[in-house]
Amino acid sequence: EVQLVESGGDLVRTGGSLRLSCVASGFTFDDYAIGWFRQVPGKEREVVSCISPSDGFAFYRDSVEGRFTISTDNAKNTVFLQMNSLEPEDTAVYYCAAGPYSDAVICPPAYDYWGQGTQVTVSS
Repeated sequence: EVQLVESGGDLVRTGGSLRLSCVASGFTFDDYAIGWFRQVPGKEREVVSCISPSDGFAFYRDSVEGRFTISTDNAKNTVFLQMNSLEPEDTAVYYCAAGPYSDAVICPPAYDYWGQGTQVTVSS
């Protein structure tokens, strides 16, 4: 059974930090790129960051560049999203997703598997 399980969401104050984790199982980790997405009610889901576990290349959306860091522990099939200097605008449900790896792009155009999400709330 394929599973992506996120954890680490919480309520923090502006300027605080959180580390999200995404544990993958049921598929070959190195064959997939992992993306972190976020969604706020009434808005479209947006990609936050992506990483290819096989080569370590990463992508960040402009609004989180320099504040968020994506990383992997390939031995544990886990992807982390370290979020520093959090802002109220970062408040959202954060999801991880797995899409087929390609050496042409870091963030796959489509994703096969999704986690259930974890809530991040940043108070002002």
